[in-house]
Amino acid sequence: MAIGISLPRMDAEGKVTGRTPYPGDLDLPGQLFLKVKWAGRAPARIRRIDTRRAEALPGVVAVFTAKDVPVNEYGLIYFDQPVICGPGSKPGADVVRYEGDVVALVAAESEKIAARAVELIEVDYEDLPGVYDPEEALRPGAPQVHPDYPGNLLCHYRIRQGDVEAAFREAAVIVEGTYRTPFQEHAYLQPEAGVAYIDEEGRITVVTAGQWAHEDRHQIAHALGLPEDRIRVIYAAIGGAFGGREDMSVQILLALAAWKLGRPVKIIWSREESIIGHHKRHPVVARVRWAADREGRLLAVEADVIADVGAYAYTSTKVLGNITMSICGPYEVPNVRADIRGALTHTPPTGAMRGFGAPQALFIAETQMNKLAEALGMDPVEIRLKNAWREGSRMPTGGIVPEGVSLPEVIEACARAAGWRRTESGWIRPEAPSSADPTKRYGWGFACGFKNIAYSFGFPEHCWARVELHGDAHIEKAIVFHAGADVGQGAHTVMIQMAAEALGLPPERIELRASDTAFTESSGSSSASRMTFMAGNAIRGAAERALAAWRNEERPAIGEFTYRPVRTFPFDPETGFSERPNVTYGYVAEAVLVEVDVETGQVRPVKVICADDVGRAVNPINVRGQIEGGVVQAIGYAVTENFIVQQGRILTRHLSTYLIPGIYDIPEEMESLILEHPDPLGPWGVRGMAEMPFLPLAPALIAAVHHATGVWFDAFPLTPDRVYAGLYPDRAKGRAIRESKPEQAS
Repeated sequence: MAIGISLPRMDAEGKVTGRTPYPGDLDLPGQLFLKVKWAGRAPARIRRIDTRRAEALPGVVAVFTAKDVPVNEYGLIYFDQPVICGPGSKPGADVVRYEGDVVALVAAESEKIAARAVELIEVDYEDLPGVYDPEEALRPGAPQVHPDYPGNLLCHYRIRQGDVEAAFREAAVIVEGTYRTPFQEHAYLQPEAGVAYIDEEGRITVVTAGQWAHEDRHQIAHALGLPEDRIRVIYAAIGGAFGGREDMSVQILLALAAWKLGRPVKIIWSREESIIGHHKRHPVVARVRWAADREGRLLAVEADVIADVGAYAYTSTKVLGNITMSICGPYEVPNVRADIRGALTHTPPTGAMRGFGAPQALFIAETQMNKLAEALGMDPVEIRLKNAWREGSRMPTGGIVPEGVSLPEVIEACARAAGWRRTESGWIRPEAPSSADPTKRYGWGFACGFKNIAYSFGFPEHCWARVELHGDAHIEKAIVFHAGADVGQGAHTVMIQMAAEALGLPPERIELRASDTAFTESSGSSSASRMTFMAGNAIRGAAERALAAWRNEERPAIGEFTYRPVRTFPFDPETGFSERPNVTYGYVAEAVLVEVDVETGQVRPVKVICADDVGRAVNPINVRGQIEGGVVQAIGYAVTENFIVQQGRILTRHLSTYLIPGIYDIPEEMESLILEHPDPLGPWGVRGMAEMPFLPLAPALIAAVHHATGVWFDAFPLTPDRVYAGLYPDRAKGRAIRESKPEQAS
């Protein structure tokens, strides 16, 4: 048996010893170095670019501008962003819409020369009116960000179910709130980098890090106006992704330069360039009303949500679909009126990031549930169990929740582990610790959630695998071909374990060849908590076919299989109805104990209990690592990571000002509860789980702060200044007045 074992990661030794090459470690003979000229402002029209001084610099080989890109556009959902902005290209490509737009690309004999040449490029801009707030962007007369999206509206999803007004009239309690969630930077360990060259078959070969090699190939081919078989994409080791590598960064630039020059090229972005150049998590503003009866049963939800999608579409239409699905939480709500809109602004584009819209929506929904519980005098676990999805529950979008619902069991397991008790009168929260220090207060918070597994809303979903069996009388070796990216989550180790299980072989006899478009078909992206679920089904199908060929005496015995899950459906544009918006779900609950320093506003998570139903833990220690990593990343989102954008310009463009969690920000105790309720569609019962631990942390932590202090926070991160202002609004107001008028201060 190979599943259920904490097998050491296949890449562990190479990574910890430094022998494993990441894209930035790669060097090729005769390579040139690339550097980007960024817009550095927005919005503006480029009237003229003068590259003569840069081209005259000794060691500069070429300077590429918009006119050098055959089809100057790219995008994962829509081709709406120029590869390089400037005149001489398609209409509208001469406008920079955010500071991270590329306006030129230099190729030189050294990185130092390329960087100097970038400084010598002269750009004549005509500044244009900008809009930097998503609510302002949707108002009549706002500056138009992009010609393809009239009124700056990218998308608008609606849910219309039941009689909302009647439900509010009959309600025993109504809770209203206005919530704001922030940007978040992916801050992966390895900034964007790569090399490109022409291989022995004449293919433009790009070696980089990404999440979907075949989609990278497709977008490169489109931008260069070439057939896809002229492009090859290989992934080296990938130093984290979290959704931030779903969209293009350096791939097309590398391919363009290698193709035009016929020489190997290399690029490495600095951390500042990485923060400027790739998308972020969507900030949202939401105005909501929730209604319940005296017993705590939900009656109605009303929500108006606007997300800032930034200057280009990226994956925003799908992220906002997830917000739509999650805005009522994992609860039965008979009456819903919800509007979820995406607004374009001249700020950094927003797109995929761990949770894909669910963290924003669940912060809103779970905070509303905690406020309803307080208004009704109920325990937060009690009210959730009254309303949680069960088998046969109907979702707000009208369809039945896919089979395999385990949310009540997940809630109960987490609550019990945190010290909640079930009595005849209901669930009771544990007492918070006390402190001899009068400045320290403690509190418990609880939240739960769900996450879709695999692509959704009618997007075609499939995953390919190939298995070759080599030997004579006995299988001596199995080779598994799969395109799926291991972005640091251990996917390739898990693929080997699943292949070993399907073939009845020990894992050491499995060889994996992955993430090279030259000898694989598409397996889809490492996103949407889908890779283990989808790859497992594909590998198992290929293994079954290979074993059948082996029994028929074929040598080598080869099996190929493309797994296609159940069909999903988009929302009805008027009502939001969808028979099955998602393939299936995973379920999560978290309890958080916090310490609040009421003198400084410092919030410190002391203990986190995270319960995740993973269906089947293929590699339990890998699962535990995902839980702990997700919790810490979510603590950054909720507490420390204050991403500041002012008039479209990123101010926190270094890790010295954008503070990801350090060792002292990690809870003293983290308990990972790995629950295994098999999913009917999953291979060996597997569910995807990598995003789930992130989802409920922010609302659970904010509920814990409320339990400690009596104050609700409807926006985050909970930096000390925000917490202090919430605890002492009069003092904070007075301090703000004094700071704005220093001459009046004593």
